[in-house]
Amino acid sequence: MQSGFRSTSPSRALLHIDAFNNALSKAAHPTDVDPVIYVPAYSISDSPSACCHIACADMQFLAPISGNVDPSFALAFLQTFVDILHEYFGNLSAATLRDNFDVVYQLLEETLDSGGHPLTTSTNALRDIVIPPSILTKLLSVAGANITATINSGAGLGAAGGPFSSTIPWRKTGLRYTHNEIYFDIVEELQAVVNKHGIPLVSQVMGKIESNAKLSGTPTCLLTFTNPNILSDAALHPCVLLQRWLRDKTLSFVPPDGKFTLLEYRYTPSTSFSTTAQRSGETAIGALASRDIVPLPFVIKSSFDLQDYGGSIDISFTSRLTTRPIENVVIELNLGQGASGIKCVAGRGTGGLGRGGIGMDMPAGSSIGASTWNLRGSFTTPALAPRPSHAFQVRFEIQSHTFSALKVEQLKVTKEEYKPYKGVRGRSVGRVEWRW
Repeated sequence: MQSGFRSTSPSRALLHIDAFNNALSKAAHPTDVDPVIYVPAYSISDSPSACCHIACADMQFLAPISGNVDPSFALAFLQTFVDILHEYFGNLSAATLRDNFDVVYQLLEETLDSGGHPLTTSTNALRDIVIPPSILTKLLSVAGANITATINSGAGLGAAGGPFSSTIPWRKTGLRYTHNEIYFDIVEELQAVVNKHGIPLVSQVMGKIESNAKLSGTPTCLLTFTNPNILSDAALHPCVLLQRWLRDKTLSFVPPDGKFTLLEYRYTPSTSFSTTAQRSGETAIGALASRDIVPLPFVIKSSFDLQDYGGSIDISFTSRLTTRPIENVVIELNLGQGASGIKCVAGRGTGGLGRGGIGMDMPAGSSIGASTWNLRGSFTTPALAPRPSHAFQVRFEIQSHTFSALKVEQLKVTKEEYKPYKGVRGRSVGRVEWRW
């Protein structure tokens, strides 16, 4: 499935598909392919280009770029388009896109203009133009009814006035709900690299505030925080008033209908840690780097006994949190190419075998409080000297917890007479590379 443009030839897409397939065939694993692939010119008059790609389920999404175009621009569009498909179809697969080919092709035509530039990427606006698939629309399509023309005319099933009739691009007109409610999810992700001595080299937290609004009319919301100074590098949804945010770090907005990301930010810890580092004789650059280090919620200790054609391993995982359990913990270690004969015993967990690796995977719903989990095992390799990876890959979740301790002080909803139900909750996830 592809969408072409007037400025390019039809064979351009096939050229980039072949370049991606060639890179995929040469890679040992699909994840080893670079996200941006160089594509040489196919004629003397043409110039070289690049192929940006992302994976989703059992599919690959490609976007060719040429000239002075930042590859991150294409990658961001691909991720946005995948998010749109998730909003329309839920779980994605090749079969799902084949069954809804007409909807996907319409989305491609609406999200990109004739020159290949992003056009309409808001799901609220797209739903007025491209009707989401449902049993009703499929029955009407089989019966020969032009449901899209009916909706776009503003008659019958569509919102008042049809698409683009609202003065607010991200919100429809005439919305009515029996129960008015708005929810906020504060989701923070910890990304860290820890050296073999247990000292974090890189530890940063990126967060976002996801909202789900089902409010009648056109309300104005005002969201305030008790500690907004911890938020850095904020990326705001277009509905947020920028001047109000710059003035007093409050979010004043007319919310879109449904799910949307209100704010993305980076958590900046307090400067007390860097002040202590400066007192201990650290340089100014070192103190600046230490300021962004976020403490990790756990400790890993490991010991390896590498012998000829194999070895043994002992891993312990200890939580530092006393108020919240760490859930869905997964620890992975690649033991090298050809590793086999893997035997492991986990205390309060399950040991598993992956792609040439050993891991400790906590069952769904299990949690780690202030306790220690252990994994002991052995493995064999066809090579005389085993070459396991020197880093554990750790993933985890913590419910009702945020690393930044960001707190919502108040949410006001004005310009409407009703009092909506409001809810706020926090959740943390993490990805840590722990070296040994």
